Amino acid sequence: MDSPHGAAVTAEDFGLKGPRGWAFRGVRLDAPPGALVAIEGPSGSGRTCLLLALTGRMRPSEGRAEVGGLRLPRQMAAVRRISALGPVPGVSELDPAFTVAEHLRERALLQRRYDGSLRALLRPRAERTAAARNRIEAALEAAGLDPATLPKAERTSVRDLERLEALRLSLALALIGRPQLLAVDDTDLKLSDAERAEAWELLRSVADGGTTVLAVCSQAPGGAITVRTDNTDNTATEDITAADATDASEPAESPEATAEKTTDEKTTDEGTADAFAETGRA
Repeated sequence: MDSPHGAAVTAEDFGLKGPRGWAFRGVRLDAPPGALVAIEGPSGSGRTCLLLALTGRMRPSEGRAEVGGLRLPRQMAAVRRISALGPVPGVSELDPAFTVAEHLRERALLQRRYDGSLRALLRPRAERTAAARNRIEAALEAAGLDPATLPKAERTSVRDLERLEALRLSLALALIGRPQLLAVDDTDLKLSDAERAEAWELLRSVADGGTTVLAVCSQAPGGAITVRTDNTDNTATEDITAADATDASEPAESPEATAEKTTDEKTTDEGTADAFAETGRA
């Protein structure tokens, strides 16, 4: 897959404190572009919070971090634009009622609506359709998912996918946006030893293609850069919701910036509604 060069990720004394105490604290990381980074630790040790903080979805409480040269928390919005989430429970889950084709089409439409250039939006419909199909095919190839091998091909519902197949679909959806940083939660959850090895091989291939990968796991594989979350002074258990991940406040903005942001959000909402309508989602 023709992916942009990955984002370097660094952190020093990085921490996040919630209403019930520290989710994680004292995290240090120095990962070059295109690295495979394993966020290791037991459930409840702040792994998902760290994943979301490093992708600009949760606001850290102390320390400093940079993603692709962008500072956290000052440039959280910019970090979100160059990163993408794979499966994160409660934040970016697949819709079990949707088919594989519907998920792919929806993501391609959303990508075109609010990430595409004006010139791209003005291209003939056939040209836009072909470009979207090429992007989808490249993402599927990078994720190692061949819809033709599924029980009902692209018409297979998410609820009928095996755990590893669902992981591949989530990665393909994230890779449609050609991110510099890809984040994956619960990488090795409910996988057999053979499936776990296959999942890590997949993530290594994505990293080898140039995209930096952050992957939450209970046990890091050999060769990955490992960050542990259970050796910090944690006093809170993880309880991540979509609101926690998306309600990360930014520093105060000027009235002009606020007005521009409001306009962008309105445009995004309208584009999202259009994409949902085209794919049949209520």
